[in-house]
Amino acid sequence: MTKSNLPENRLENRFPEKEPLLTKREATVEANRCLYCVDAPCIDSCPTSIDIPEFIRRIATENREGSAKTILESNILGYSCAQVCPTEVLCESTCVFNEMDEEPIRIGELQRYATEPAIENDVQFFEAGEPTGKRVALIGAGPASLSCAHRLRRYGHETTIFEAKSYPGGLNTDGVAPYKLHAHQSLKEIDYVRQIGGIDIEYNTAVGKDVTLEELEEDFDAIFIGAGLGPDNWLDIPGTDLDGVWGAVDLIAKMKVEEGYELPDDVHTACVVGGGNTAIDVVRELRGLGVDDVMLVYRRDEASMSGYEHEWEGAKKEGARGVWFSQPVEIVGDDHARALRCRKMRPASDDPDDRSLELVDGSDFDIDCDLVVVAIGQSKLGDLFADVDGVELDWGKIVIDAETGRTGNTKYFAGGDCVSGGKEVVDAVEEGKVAARSIHALLTDDAEASADEESTETAPSPVT
Repeated sequence: MTKSNLPENRLENRFPEKEPLLTKREATVEANRCLYCVDAPCIDSCPTSIDIPEFIRRIATENREGSAKTILESNILGYSCAQVCPTEVLCESTCVFNEMDEEPIRIGELQRYATEPAIENDVQFFEAGEPTGKRVALIGAGPASLSCAHRLRRYGHETTIFEAKSYPGGLNTDGVAPYKLHAHQSLKEIDYVRQIGGIDIEYNTAVGKDVTLEELEEDFDAIFIGAGLGPDNWLDIPGTDLDGVWGAVDLIAKMKVEEGYELPDDVHTACVVGGGNTAIDVVRELRGLGVDDVMLVYRRDEASMSGYEHEWEGAKKEGARGVWFSQPVEIVGDDHARALRCRKMRPASDDPDDRSLELVDGSDFDIDCDLVVVAIGQSKLGDLFADVDGVELDWGKIVIDAETGRTGNTKYFAGGDCVSGGKEVVDAVEEGKVAARSIHALLTDDAEASADEESTETAPSPVT
């Protein structure tokens, strides 16, 4: 699936953009607010170390293409990151204007303003390097692998991505809340990335099933694991097999890429179980689709949620509500879910450092609902690589050297959610880029050259 054959009749298309593209006047005014700090803290807060003052300065001087190049040099997926990154807790959170009690620079919106025309009009800034004759296999076509493959192509190495699904992009395509990024935007960006040439993708090819690791080891000089995460984790309670019970990732994917999918007409009340960002995304999506009453059911209190505060505040403004200190114990119904039965929880002690909870006997209560969405995380895929000599796992996550992306096996590198357990797209992009440098050093036996290249690309560019 590419942008050209993505179904048009998708439920996600009902969602307007969270923030419309800035006009030229809006972007220029905002860019001219920037102080262009020499020791800009916003750069340190960006996992890919984009030269933020530089790209903003280029917008102010009406050099939009130059601004895009500055961004994409550090983050080839800078277009999608401009929309899905939690800039409120990354670059914008360290903007010096915060210390002056003024609104921070709208970095994410300016980044989209710079990159969108380049992506839409296929303005290319990079080309493949001279062929080296070396081949690299990448597992999973998500942000980490795409970032790694693009960088490897600039070095001149051949790349083949093995993807279990029929389309690329990972959660960027089928998992990001549609009010942040639509599937067609993700696929257009991937088309742009692949225009460098030589990034081949083998779809419907699950590693370990359709192709073995032994075959990859024999056919390729290095292997990058960017497999992401697996299916939704599930509640171990009665009733999860009833109609009207969904895993969050599955439900979002149906909204984003399935042709003609609609929520049933009789869904008026929904319970979303969890306290992370995916749970909040689902809450906001359901409210956006017109579900009358949407509740976030969480076993701790509001302050303990792992999801971003600004996202939850947005959900509450849209009419969502929270049900706190509540642990689901059963989904009630005949053939279809009709209620979520919960038991109250409370802190196990008065010690503020003790986060343990205990169930309150006799406190069961039912929440009537037509839909239950389980958003308690995704399974890890690290076990697929448990038998690879030297690849270590930590609770299902692949262990790497963060400075190089290397595993304990000299031929294997990794990055993205299969390593972190689930972080931001921008983190996956950076880990793919780091691994590409290390793979290049391995394949050319020239670690010093790779270090020189990293130093060059992070140096400020002259203003033009």
